Amino acid sequence: MVPLAIDFDNLHQILRNLYEEMMPLCGDMAGVAKGIAGLGALFYVASRVWQSLSRAEPIDVYPLLRPFAIGFCIMFFPTFVLGTINTVLSPVVKGTHQMLESQTFDMNRYRRQKDQLEYEYMMRSPQTAWLVDNDTFDQRLSELGLFDAPEIAGMYIERGMYNMKKSIRGWFRELLELFFQAAALVIDTVRTFFLIVLAILGPVAFGIAVYDGFHATLTQWISRYVSVYLWLPVSDLFSSILARIQVLMLQNDISELQNNPNFSLEASNATYIIFMIIGIIGYFTIPTVANWIISAGGMGAYNRNINAAAAKTGAVAGAASGAASGNISGRLVNRGGN
Repeated sequence: MVPLAIDFDNLHQILRNLYEEMMPLCGDMAGVAKGIAGLGALFYVASRVWQSLSRAEPIDVYPLLRPFAIGFCIMFFPTFVLGTINTVLSPVVKGTHQMLESQTFDMNRYRRQKDQLEYEYMMRSPQTAWLVDNDTFDQRLSELGLFDAPEIAGMYIERGMYNMKKSIRGWFRELLELFFQAAALVIDTVRTFFLIVLAILGPVAFGIAVYDGFHATLTQWISRYVSVYLWLPVSDLFSSILARIQVLMLQNDISELQNNPNFSLEASNATYIIFMIIGIIGYFTIPTVANWIISAGGMGAYNRNINAAAAKTGAVAGAASGAASGNISGRLVNRGGN
């Protein structure tokens, strides 16, 4: 559970619905794009025909079909262009999302097992059992007499401090999980915005690509659309890797809890916090990784801004982690060692 009980899955679904609802707007730009492409086709065909006539060369018909092919794409842009690209790439999205779901299911299963083992680990020692179990705490109080008032007060204070430290540690962990989910939502929101803009203005980009000197506009639009579209599967792969790391950590903690009587629970919690911070910073590298798969020019400035935001986020999260881990978890580790 995260603070404010935010349903991030519902927010991601809202973004997907927004993209689908905005797609019909491509048809509104098709009329403008037809006019641009028609004028460009006239100049394109006339220029090549006159060049061939002036040189007394036979007219090569095949290159003259290019503007007509582009015009056909503009006429059926939502279904022929966007539909084809989305259909080809959607299996990649579904495959990576299934990987994420399987890793998340394993992580939740191991987390419940670890929580149960943590309780049993605390219950095995008489010195810590009364901190987590009310019946053991009440039984220990009943064994003390009237003259043991200082010890009774110390027990209440020690148990209150334990619960407070546990609550603060849990709150900080939930706060990092909130930042982690928020980083994923930021990437998905920016991705949806880019896809909508590229889709709506795609017919215009195709129309401009008819003109000589602007042929690269067509390939640049396709490469940028595919690159931005791949942000989601790259994000799911990154989340799958982090979930797998947490599964391995949980498996190691479960093994230590079952076999090592001197295992430190607080050290394990601090390691989890460190990986959450790494995940928050790593989410902002997703556009760069997607650009490695499909090279899309003109996005260098955005990637620099993303990297700068990641550095600032890492500094803030690192400072908060240092304060919380040093002041809370660190003291718990030292206390467990004593």
